[in-house]
Order: sequence, then C-alpha cells, then structure tokens
Amino acid sequence: MTRAPLPQLIAALEAAGEITRLRLLALLAEAELTVTELVTILGQSQPRISRHLKLLVEAGLIERHREGAWAFFRFADRGAMAEIARGIVDRIEKTDPVLTADHSRLAEVRQARAEQASRYFAAQATQWDRIRSLHVPEELVEAALSDIVGDRPLHAVLDLGTGTGRMLELVAPHAGRAVGVDQSPAMLNVARSRLDHAGLRNVQLRQGDIYALPVERDAYDLVIMHQVLHYLDDPARALREAARTLRPQGRLVIVDFAPHAHEFLREQHAHRRLGFARDEVDALLRDIGLDVESQRDLTPQNKKDQLTVSLWVGRDPRVVSDVLPLTHREVA
Repeated sequence: MTRAPLPQLIAALEAAGEITRLRLLALLAEAELTVTELVTILGQSQPRISRHLKLLVEAGLIERHREGAWAFFRFADRGAMAEIARGIVDRIEKTDPVLTADHSRLAEVRQARAEQASRYFAAQATQWDRIRSLHVPEELVEAALSDIVGDRPLHAVLDLGTGTGRMLELVAPHAGRAVGVDQSPAMLNVARSRLDHAGLRNVQLRQGDIYALPVERDAYDLVIMHQVLHYLDDPARALREAARTLRPQGRLVIVDFAPHAHEFLREQHAHRRLGFARDEVDALLRDIGLDVESQRDLTPQNKKDQLTVSLWVGRDPRVVSDVLPLTHREVA
C-alpha cells in the first residue's frame, strides 16, 4: 500500500466527496472518456463537468491528456491517489439507481463508438491496404516484423484485429496454426478471400471482441496487434486481454503509429488515438506483466507527411512450469 501525506489525502477525499465528482470517478473507472461524452452521460453542462474534472485532476484521482483538439480523462492508475480512487469506487453500491443509469448511458456511448467504427470498417474493407499507405511503406513494416518473428517454427500465432488478413498471410506459413480475430464481418470476408488465395489451410478466422477474445488462454507463442491500438477506447484493457493468451515466453508484437498531429485521421478514419509514445507503451507492457524486449521506429525518409511506425515486443516472463500443462489448456 502506497501512503500519502495528510494534506494530499484530505484534498483527495474532499474532491471525491461530491455527488457529480463521485459519478465521474465511477465512470472513469470503467472507460477513458472525453468531456463531450461525459456531458452526454451525466446530462450536465460542459462548464460544470469541466470544473469537476479539473478538481479531480488536481487531487490526483484522475488523469487528463490531450491529443490534438480532444482531451481525454481516465482513472489514475499509479500511486497513492490511484489506490484511494479505486478504494472509493470499489465501495460504491453497484445497484445504486443513479450510478446504474450512468452506466447504462455509458453503454450507449460505447455502442455508438462501436457502431461508428463498424460502419467505417465496412465501408473501407475493400480499400484497407490502400489506406495503410499513409505511413512508411508497408514493405518496411513487414520486413521489420519478419525480423522479429525470425525463422524458428511457431506453435501457434494469434492476430488481433486481423483486418485484411495480411499479417496472417505473412506469418502463418511459419506456424503450426494461426488464428485471426476481428469484430467486422466485412473485414473477415476480405481476410478469408486473401487467405484462400494464398492457399493457407492452417488459419482460422473468428469474429470477436478484442476485450473478450474468443480464444484459449496460455496457448500462443506469438500475438500480433498490427495498427489496432489507435482505434480502441481502452488500449490497456485490450493489451491485458492479449497477454492472457500468451504461452510462457510468448511474445506480443505491437505495431502502431508514433505520436502525430494528423487530426483528419480521427475525424475521417475513426482513429481514437493519434499515436503512442514509447514510454507509454513500455509502461503498458510492464503493467500487464510483460518484459519489454525491444522497440524500434520506422521513420519516413522522404515524405514529411508520412507517419512514423513503431514496433514493440513484449515477452511473457513465465516458464512452462508456471502454468498448467499446455495440453490441458488448449482447445482446437
């Protein structure tokens, strides 16, 4: 337990001791949200919500970070104030009618996000590879990924947010089996066509939620998240779910944009985040119990409008004896 000075503790309790701010804490414990989304959920004015958020940030109970024109708020996740915030929220009666109504509206906000992303993916499914030309050449990214994967045979590969199936096409030939998961049926149709054309018979495609993966635990020695995190409202939750699927000594490979200022990607292409800094992803990997094995940036050399692509590798530090025999945990 992390301890805090008395004045800091009193300030935190005073900040939380108001009904609207307590409702905000309960909501932000569930999801990273914008002011606009919180206004929609709580039904209060933007100035009022902003004032309450400011007090919670100053008390250290929540965090604020800005990306372009948007500001995001999230639950504090480290230190004494984070423990206090979590302790307060954990002691709230879950059936309280006010908070139940708030969480119902939060579900509506999340559903609206999911529908927006789903519409976008369905509309873009047939031209997804062309959209990826916005960043450094794809062949450079694929070469870097191939270097990471190496030549050793893989037992099982999992590709999250598989999209057109290109990552599976690249990696599945080295694996005993490979599984691709995507939420969009339109994307899975594109991937199925691609993989059939490539003659790959060791690949399964599954529709599923990246926050509740329809796959077995402790089963994959390579998990790939290629250009996925920037669409998610809760990257940490998705990474934690991905880490649960790793075998001991398995690797999680993340490919995503470095921080950038291309606001149009959010406005026109449903990007939730404008890239990720190295220290942010390093911290996320450590928080879910993985060792940060490597990180590299692929920086464009000629076109200043192209985006830098970053690659991270996190490794599960366990050894085989740390879990039940894998043959007892795997399913077909």
